[in-house]
Amino acid sequence: MRLSSLADYAVVMMAAAARNCGCRKMNATTLSAETGIPLPTAQKLVSRLSSAGLLESSRGTGGGVRLARPPAMISLADVVEAVEGPIAMTACTEHGSHDCAREAACHVKPHMNVANAAVRGALAGVSLASLSGAA
Repeated sequence: MRLSSLADYAVVMMAAAARNCGCRKMNATTLSAETGIPLPTAQKLVSRLSSAGLLESSRGTGGGVRLARPPAMISLADVVEAVEGPIAMTACTEHGSHDCAREAACHVKPHMNVANAAVRGALAGVSLASLSGAA
């Protein structure tokens, strides 16, 4: 399993936001400059992460973004799901998806939810605080 580039960038940006939590105003431009992520991508991610409730944004003079919760309360799973949607290792573990032609005769499908839950649990067990060094 590999994170998409967008999810990887989101993790990098959120870790940067966590390191600067309360220290200075952050926005897509400052996050882009600090992380090396192209500005259009940073802007897109700030929007998605805000929509997912992981960042809070304010407009105007002195505006910017900040973490919506303390870094210890935001998991790697939260960040990945904000960008990618629900974690699903296979199509059959996606809620409501019936894209597999072998679904009716599949002997593996009943067990994939266990594997999927283990992967999600592992990602949920890693906090943004531990990724960023912010305590």
